Amino acid sequence: MAVITDPIADYLTRVRNALLAGHLVVEIPASKMKKSITEILYEHGYIFRYKFEDTPNNQGIIKIALKYDPKTNASVIRKLKRVSKPGLRKYAGSSSIPRTINGLGLTIVSTSRGVMTDKKARSMNIGGEVLCQVY
Repeated sequence: MAVITDPIADYLTRVRNALLAGHLVVEIPASKMKKSITEILYEHGYIFRYKFEDTPNNQGIIKIALKYDPKTNASVIRKLKRVSKPGLRKYAGSSSIPRTINGLGLTIVSTSRGVMTDKKARSMNIGGEVLCQVY
């Protein structure tokens, strides 16, 4: 198995590929940050359901049930974009966290108080690493 240098980019790519292929469920190797991102996507209605499962190697997997529009069959997630990359980290203060489509999308930020949305980080007046944008 190959070593993944950017687990968050791998997570986003797996979800993106599953959406393009029209899959209902995608499995992703678990980590605390990926679990936090999954919970945020669920809270904001971008995914249908998720489940954390333990595996024999103790890493665990995240099973995500993807969400599609019942009428058009189009994915609820239009775009998943990685902002901060291992080669070029992007940090932002509470006042300079970017808004995704003027506040209609989500910007997920890793702060000293955990992974949270841009709105929550602004309300708590803390900045951090801008992980990704979802809309």
